[in-house]
Amino acid sequence: MAPSTQQHLKQQKTNQTTSKNIPIVLTIAGSDSGGGAGIQADIKAMSATGSFACSVITAITSQNTLGVSAIFPIPLDHVASQLDAVFTDLNVAAVKIGMLADVSIIKVVAAKLRQYQPQHVVIDPVMVATSGDLLLKHSAISALKETLLPLADIVTPNLPEAAALTNRAVPQSEVEMNDMMADLRALGAKAVLLKGGHLETDENSNDLLITQDGFELLSAKRLFTKNTHGTGCTLSSAIASYLAQGNSLQQSVQLGKQYITGAIAHADELDIGQGHGPVHHFFAGHQDVR
Repeated sequence: MAPSTQQHLKQQKTNQTTSKNIPIVLTIAGSDSGGGAGIQADIKAMSATGSFACSVITAITSQNTLGVSAIFPIPLDHVASQLDAVFTDLNVAAVKIGMLADVSIIKVVAAKLRQYQPQHVVIDPVMVATSGDLLLKHSAISALKETLLPLADIVTPNLPEAAALTNRAVPQSEVEMNDMMADLRALGAKAVLLKGGHLETDENSNDLLITQDGFELLSAKRLFTKNTHGTGCTLSSAIASYLAQGNSLQQSVQLGKQYITGAIAHADELDIGQGHGPVHHFFAGHQDVR
């Protein structure tokens, strides 16, 4: 049984007072000017769960709680130079990958991962907008599947993203989630966390941790709040953070699920923006996560 997130965060504080070897986690993603998702959410989640966060920015978005008004992709050579700068100096224990935007960036990131071979790779395939519109062209989805997903320890799609990856309809039930498992295994990652948050009529929020030889159901009470901006970024970053600290994949996913559940449960304590606000990354208290 994995320890609770609260217990884990307290133990991290104790460990950090006796050791300077705080694990380093790299996030490769887009910037959210509103601070609720993307690079900003990743850094908060990694910090809150006890790791040191560094970043490679792939795009700059003009964004707030009401939506995205503009996207500026970072030039390809600068994405590559950021990756080289981080990997040639910092001892990166785990990498979390979010928004990559196009085929060229996907190929550069995949090449750098093969070059530097970090121990753990977590991919949150940011592919589908809340509206249901694809954020990646079909050519980019193909590149993601062919060059990047096979390098991952775990991929964390929500239901629309899993549908886009497998060319299937978006699941409308847990039975249909189960029916996707073979196709998700075929993507080549060591594991897939299929997130069931979109099944809003279900009493619980159930996720499937799918490995090459089995699966596990992870369940938490469904929490009703409009403040869920950045949940996917936050969960995948927490999983990467826990992997960097030496936890097994199963433990990291369990701890990540507990962390995001707590962050959502405390989201309404914040009053950020007029739309869909962020989750509360530091719900455990700043004194526990320094």
